[in-house]
Amino acid sequence: MGGSGVGGLVRALGLMSGTSLDGIDIALIETDGEAVVRRGPALTVPYSDDMRRSLSQALLEARAIRTRTERPGTLLAVEKALTALHAEAVATFLAEHRLKRETVDVIGFHGQTVLHRPKEALTVQLGRGGELASLTGIPVVFDLRADDIAAGGQGAPLVPVYHRALAAELAQRPLAILNIGGVANVTWIGDDGRLIAFDTGPGNALIDDWMQRNRKVAFDEDGAAAARGRIDEEAVRFYLSHSFFAAPP
Repeated sequence: MGGSGVGGLVRALGLMSGTSLDGIDIALIETDGEAVVRRGPALTVPYSDDMRRSLSQALLEARAIRTRTERPGTLLAVEKALTALHAEAVATFLAEHRLKRETVDVIGFHGQTVLHRPKEALTVQLGRGGELASLTGIPVVFDLRADDIAAGGQGAPLVPVYHRALAAELAQRPLAILNIGGVANVTWIGDDGRLIAFDTGPGNALIDDWMQRNRKVAFDEDGAAAARGRIDEEAVRFYLSHSFFAAPP
């Protein structure tokens, strides 16, 4: 693979906006797309309170969507604003790290998930990839989850190949990696590099919602509130008795 990265590696700028609705995460990596990952600088650009409220409203209105291209209510306006914010975030990142846009081969644009129904082969992420490419002057890969569903997957998780690359030099196999975002997922890497990966259920999203409702803050910083709590063993036993935990991965 050619590119601006060292030794024929591709230099990619990843843009992620998760279910926590807290902002845009940006990370620069150089990779061969398989086993080599060289991590560069990263940046988080927080959303304003107004943008968070707009995205929360978009999540409610997205429940009416029946096809991927539908944008009922405020969704179209939110999508345009979201795309512009990502372009601004890219410009800020490049300026802060004194990088020229010509040195970045590709942008990976996740967009903001507002609806995910894999059993219906329907997943919707707000964000206009073509428009972002025009605004930044850098090629953009987008609609990642929709393409995964079209290929027979569930659109999530998308991180397993990255996990495998990060663990390429580790001797331990099999290996499991737990990723706790707004929704949590696990990656299992077998002796032969085979991957099994799936969402395990809610992660930080429920904690964020509780903190917003009861403490009027966006999240539990440093896990301080959780650290003061205690485990309800009876509740743990109740939830672990659910049939989900007996199902094959």
